[in-house]
Order: sequence, then structure tokens, then C-alpha cells
Amino acid sequence: MIKKIALGIFCVAQFSLMNANTTIRETPVSKVNDQKEKVPKSVIIKTKKFKIKIDQQPDGNYLYQAWGVNGKVTSKPSMIISNGELIPDGTGGNYYYEFSNNGYTYQIWRNYLTDSAKKAPYTLMVTDQNGKTVVNQSGYVVKN
Repeated sequence: MIKKIALGIFCVAQFSLMNANTTIRETPVSKVNDQKEKVPKSVIIKTKKFKIKIDQQPDGNYLYQAWGVNGKVTSKPSMIISNGELIPDGTGGNYYYEFSNNGYTYQIWRNYLTDSAKKAPYTLMVTDQNGKTVVNQSGYVVKN
């Protein structure tokens, strides 16, 4: 009888340790995922020459709207590009939006991991059909 009780206690202890070990291994992974910031559904970015608004559409694609730097977001945009996509960049939470218009590629990069506190959180890059960069401007969030 004592052997059966001891065996039962031993089995319960083993299952408890196995469950505790699994929980300990899972905890750091979930903490890392919690640290990543969510991609905003709408963001307004201001660069040296432009004000850009990016909105997630109901179909999952993104809409790019741009004005001159002093333009009001409530006025008609000088450029609208639809069917943009969000592209993850690595595992640190960085990503960029990409839009195509008349042979030009518009990319708005979001960089969470920077070496400098002075580095802007967004960068607008526009390349022509030959891959030549025609615009490269840092940008800051005006409104989320």
C-alpha cells in the first residue's frame, strides 16, 4: 500500500515538474511578442517636402495619399495610390509599405531598431523604373 502511494506521489511530482518546465520555456517567447508594436491602421507622416497619409483598407491593402508639406489632410491630395502592401522586414518588428505608380516604387520604411535617438522613425524612398532613388527623406509621425 505504501509503495502504491509513493508511486502515485512520484508520478504527480513528475507531471507537475514537466508542466512547470513547459511554462517556463513558453514565457520568454510570449514576452518578446508582446514587445512588438502593432502596425497602425492609419498614420500621417511628415517629411521635408511631403505630408503622407497611409490607411489600411477593408480588403487588407493600403492607400497612399500625399500633399505638399504645408497641405491640409482635409484638402484633396496631390497623389493617391491604392493597392499598397505591408512587407515585414526581419524579426525585430520593422516593416515597410510599398506602392507602385507609373513605373515608380514608393516605399515608406518603419524602423523600430535604430542606432541613434535622432534617427527618424520613418523614411520615404521613391525609385524610378531603373531602380534609381529619386527621393529619400526622413519622416516623423504627425498623427496616428
